[in-house]
Amino acid sequence: MTELKQFSTKPDAGKAAADVGAAAIRTAIETRGRATVVVATGASQFEMLESLVQMDGVDWSKVTAFHLDEYIGISDHHPASFRRYLRERFTSKLPTLGAFHFINGDVALLDDELARLNRTLDAHPIDITFAGIGENGHLAFNDPPADFEAAEAYKIVSLDERCRRQQFGEGWFSSYEDVPERAISMTVQRILSSETLVLTVLDERKSEAVKEALEGPISNICPASIIQQHPNCHLFLDIHAAQRLSKKPAVCA
Repeated sequence: MTELKQFSTKPDAGKAAADVGAAAIRTAIETRGRATVVVATGASQFEMLESLVQMDGVDWSKVTAFHLDEYIGISDHHPASFRRYLRERFTSKLPTLGAFHFINGDVALLDDELARLNRTLDAHPIDITFAGIGENGHLAFNDPPADFEAAEAYKIVSLDERCRRQQFGEGWFSSYEDVPERAISMTVQRILSSETLVLTVLDERKSEAVKEALEGPISNICPASIIQQHPNCHLFLDIHAAQRLSKKPAVCA
């Protein structure tokens, strides 16, 4: 079941998403003494992360966090590096954070890195995943046609043209040709294993994907449509991302 909310501004949507995510983190800590979260990157997560790191009442020392995806072949100093993004916007703001497991996409032995990531995440059932939806309907870097069956936590994926053009269009790279063609991504099944999904999707350019994900059939051609099967998914939209929905929720104050 997807709980859908629409907001007039990006900061309002981000704050609401952070509120729900923080509440889920607190509940996990109260219930099990710890929480495991997965954190996404990209332009849609700016406002959510800014709010999340300021939330009161979260004992971050009891939180273990994982990285959703990362390009293969760029250093963590590159402007588009998701490791750099998360250090600047998340880990550096939370000095008491229990642990953060980054994806190292620029190592020589990618198989060893995948083995490390899979072994580590296998030991940490996921409480909350923060993510978005791509212009092509991708979930993490699982571009269409996505693999809905892979059981491992992380795998190497190929990025399609529309995904790569989105990354260029958002200003992360100086040219389309500079956008990597491969990445390490958390798999669809492992994302679905999260007890709670918190998705923040902003801007008109995402509106087609939002409509397909919510109102179309479940299909690996629109990977995010799989959220229809999740029992505890919360989707936060601004009015522009929601504009093509046939049944729009009321705009939240």
